[in-house]
Amino acid sequence: MIIQINNINKYYINGENKLHALKNINFNIKKGEFVAIMGSSGSGKSTMMNILGCLDKEFEGEYILDDVNISNLSENEICKIRNSKIGFVFQSFNLLPKLTTEENVELPLVYAGIDKEERKKRALEVLKKVGLEKRLHHKPNELSGGQRQRVAIARALINNPSVILADEPTGNLDSVSENEIMNLFKELNNQGKTIIIVSHEPEIANFCKRILLFKDGEIIKDGESK
Repeated sequence: MIIQINNINKYYINGENKLHALKNINFNIKKGEFVAIMGSSGSGKSTMMNILGCLDKEFEGEYILDDVNISNLSENEICKIRNSKIGFVFQSFNLLPKLTTEENVELPLVYAGIDKEERKKRALEVLKKVGLEKRLHHKPNELSGGQRQRVAIARALINNPSVILADEPTGNLDSVSENEIMNLFKELNNQGKTIIIVSHEPEIANFCKRILLFKDGEIIKDGESK
């Protein structure tokens, strides 16, 4: 198992009000799975994503990622795990506008202290995977929305993470670009990558192999997408 979620509960306190956002959540994800976490606004899916992404450790229960119990770690240890084991892809791409495609993709390696030659080599490798090796020196404003998301996916891949975690990755794309990006995720999954996509869009389910459907802080369906 790459991910084990055991009896997770999450509460939000607002004055005297206590919101039970996640209610006794349990599931496992095997290495190489392609999972969609789905649900409407307020269902708990975004709260679950924040826990899976090690962005929120204020919860009850146990989260084990790649044999590491996240629940027991310090903030610094969690940062290291997040940077090495999780590749993030966001709806808004989160690219730096003044950097080229190559430089944006290299960023995680810069933070990791990898030398320039190795960074360039690895950036080219992942950009080939997403079909953008001819756009190395283009800046984000010179790329289409679909291409920008491909750059973001390449950046997520560069540290060879255990899990790719994508938050509404097609939310800012037209239908043609959406299909291209989802087919790219499918291709990466066929190459062995573990991919988790958080989305409220029903079409996304057609590309994933397993659906975790959230409603009112609970999982109401866990099964194959088709």
